[in-house]
Formats: sequence, structure tokens, C-alpha cells
Amino acid sequence: MKLQGKKILIFAAADFEDMELHFPRLTLQGEGAEITLAGLTDKTVKGKHGLPAKPDTTVDKCDAADFDAIVIPGGYGPDHLRTNKDVLRIVRDAAKAGKPVAAVCHAPWVLISAGLCKGKRMTSWPSIKDDMVNAGCDWVDEPCVVDGILITSRKPDDLPIFCAKIIEMTAGKKSSATGSGNRKS
Repeated sequence: MKLQGKKILIFAAADFEDMELHFPRLTLQGEGAEITLAGLTDKTVKGKHGLPAKPDTTVDKCDAADFDAIVIPGGYGPDHLRTNKDVLRIVRDAAKAGKPVAAVCHAPWVLISAGLCKGKRMTSWPSIKDDMVNAGCDWVDEPCVVDGILITSRKPDDLPIFCAKIIEMTAGKKSSATGSGNRKS
């Protein structure tokens, strides 16, 4: 269990790509990680294909300092996430602290809105390639790309390598999670 003692935050927003939330959640849990699903509200959200996800907490109660890595599923959920100030705060703070931030499919939209793409080599679902390039990244069509602490991937078929990179990068770092996963008021 490579992730024993690690805490990982996964965002859960309506219309997420079902496999891109559930596959990483189960894979990372299987390696011993404690997973927290954070929603924009505390209400259960459904994926594009109907699978539900019940948030454990809301993003306004989360702090990057309480987690060892951040995972952003794709689908249409990232379009909801990218305009939320707390999501952007968490992502920026995690990146500033040198923690892995993983985004698959349309999730790099969140990285764009957080201002993390300029000068980075990244991938995504092909339909947001222009957005990525316009945000200043070197976009490539590869299953998984790692640039510094950023891990990006294209689609559900790429999830095994995407999760392997999250595990590798998170396991290789001493835990810096400091709390319960909830932001201090």
C-alpha cells in the first residue's frame, strides 16, 4: 500500500465523467490513501452517465494544506469548478506547496483558470487544446504528461497510467497534510 497515511482531495461537480472520478478514487483508496470528495455543495452529484458521488465536504471548507495531492476529474464538471474561488484557491495553494495536482480530460480548464498552464507541457481532451495553447502551455497528444507537480491526461482510456503517476508522485513525498481535510474557519 504505497499511499498509506496520504490524504487526497478529489473534486466532485455535476456532470463529471463517471470513470474519471470513480476509477482514481477506488485506485488510490486501494493503495491506502484517505480520499475526500469535495463538492460545490453537500448534495449528491451525478456523472454524465448517471453514477452518483456524495461529497464528504464542500470546497469552501477545504484547505490544500490538509492534503498530499489534488485530483480533478473531467467531463463537464470542470466547467462548474473553474469559476469557484475556493476550488482555484485550493489548486493554486497545492501547486505553490509543490503537491501533485492531477487533471484529466476537460479538467485542465481548472488549471487554466488557476493560472498554472503558462510554459508547461500538458495534455487534455482534444477539444480544449486551443484553450490550453491560448493559456500558454505546450499541448501534446499523449496519454499522460507530467511537468513539475502537474499531471495531465486525456480520457478514460488513460486512467491506469494517470493513476500510476499520481501514486508515484504522491508516494514519493513526505506527507505534508496537517489536518482533518476541512478548512479552519
